[in-house]
Amino acid sequence: MTTSAAPLSQDELKTLVGQAALQYVVAGEIVGVGTGSTVNKFIDALATIKDQIPGAVSSSVASTERLKALGIKVFDANEVQRLAVYIDGADEIDGQGYMVKGGGAALTREKIVAALADRFVCIADESKLVDALGNFPLPVEVIPMAAGQIARRFEAMGAGVTAQIRMKDGAPLVTDNGQHILDVRGLKIAEPLAFESQVNQWPGVVTVGVFAHQKAAVCLLGTATGVKTLTY
Repeated sequence: MTTSAAPLSQDELKTLVGQAALQYVVAGEIVGVGTGSTVNKFIDALATIKDQIPGAVSSSVASTERLKALGIKVFDANEVQRLAVYIDGADEIDGQGYMVKGGGAALTREKIVAALADRFVCIADESKLVDALGNFPLPVEVIPMAAGQIARRFEAMGAGVTAQIRMKDGAPLVTDNGQHILDVRGLKIAEPLAFESQVNQWPGVVTVGVFAHQKAAVCLLGTATGVKTLTY
């Protein structure tokens, strides 16, 4: 009698894609490192080859602390001119490699580090793959004094669109950059490139969580049958 193996948990899928991302790390080059629970698995894996790289550029205080705790040197983004690769997760990714990011509130620094990189490698479990962006609440980092007017501009986009300040411990969440996050629900983002360009022009928007101009070149997707590699 044979028994089928139990399906992998989401945590196990994250571990698999975190380890798979090591093949995209270029020996002798500083690596860009994102933020989040899946990236934490990659950081743990990266520690096993830390002697092969000079260090990392990190997109958040949390990732910086984890990297340093594992003995990986962290460089300031201003110290590097380019990165061979940036490895980060996503809250959503579509068939073109366009993403929604910012569930962990680090979207601005993530986009800055992504812009330094020749290649964005997204690591995610298959629940993050979508036909169209917008099911996940869109994070938008905003300067606090502009939050109200930006929320109204989003809500004017259509019936059912809402924008709310993200809260933490009863007060507005404050990002690593000292700003607030609006979470926008009810959007269907049909043209991610145009949408990102449009919203980034609004006064008071620091960064919108659509990553279309800094889209993924590769996505390592954790599935029930192992890691699936999507290229764009």
